[in-house]
Amino acid sequence: MEETVNTSEKTRYSDEELAEFKALILDRLAQARKDLELLQENVASGNDSDDTAPTFKILEEGAAVLSKEENSALAVRQIKYIKNLENALIRIENKTYGICRVTGKLIPKERLRAVPHATLSVEAKMNQNKRK
Repeated sequence: MEETVNTSEKTRYSDEELAEFKALILDRLAQARKDLELLQENVASGNDSDDTAPTFKILEEGAAVLSKEENSALAVRQIKYIKNLENALIRIENKTYGICRVTGKLIPKERLRAVPHATLSVEAKMNQNKRK
């Protein structure tokens, strides 16, 4: 309870809290880069089927194209996620991390632990979604 009251009065997170978030983001960033590497390998890999039956080959190539398109889309999303995490690290260095860019209030720790690259509080995000 004390932390909730304290959070609402604070204008930014302490250096210790920022260090905690930095560690979390670095972990997520390392995993995201590994995932991206796997996606890029899947996109780059060719069709290695030895089966030459025409029907089988057509079905397999269709599946391979779809899979490559899906992997490409996932890779693009992963690149965006990595960029967002890198931007969050910059905000930590600038000591502006965790401050909602709309309301100027601190984003709750629970939200930042779930979405460490968040720049909007839940309230601001919901208002943004209502306008769309």
